[in-house]
Amino acid sequence: MTVYLSSVIGSSSIGVYSLATESIVMVPRMMPQKKAQEFADWLKAKLICTSIGGSMLHGALVCANSNGMLLPTSVRDEELAEIRRVFDGTITIMETKKTAYGNLVLASDKGAIADPRLKEDVIKKIADTLGVEVLQTEIAGLPYVGSLAVATNKGVLAHPLLKDDERKIIEQAFKVPIDVGPINCGIPYVGTGLIANSCNAVAGSMTTGPEMFIIGNALDVVQEVE
Repeated sequence: MTVYLSSVIGSSSIGVYSLATESIVMVPRMMPQKKAQEFADWLKAKLICTSIGGSMLHGALVCANSNGMLLPTSVRDEELAEIRRVFDGTITIMETKKTAYGNLVLASDKGAIADPRLKEDVIKKIADTLGVEVLQTEIAGLPYVGSLAVATNKGVLAHPLLKDDERKIIEQAFKVPIDVGPINCGIPYVGTGLIANSCNAVAGSMTTGPEMFIIGNALDVVQEVE
């Protein structure tokens, strides 16, 4: 079980361009195939190479766990077909004005939290798709919870300024230990620079040794540089 340092299309913001669950890793189609396969091998997951509505911002636009996946209305038929070829969970295209569900929702197989501004009917659709209870909270006083933390079935790493009342809600949702810390040499938006599952984690290439140590402890993986 390992934390690797890497990049996606030359960027250390790997959580913006890719995402991981217990079962799949999704990366941009233009990512070199060898490197994409390394991500999948590291995380012991099936690989999906595609775009979302022609965009490379997978981590921002898509939220998923082993049970289901939330996609924006911009997803194209051929992209959806590529996803369905690999992912056998429930897929819901969210028919709302909001599109960045990777930023709006943080999920694992144990639970999920969501932007507190989302309406009740949207929360129900998210819960039905992901197959888990969805609680609404902010992280560090900010609503974009998916970009502010990373959650696996073993732990959560969140924004360093996580508040006590927010921590209680997150603990209730995920039922795993929670730690705080930055990535990529001080960036507090953890979800933008880290992808992980219960097996391993991949952190942005600018992540420091002390940050890797915190990631390893929080997500119960061992640190190792690529």
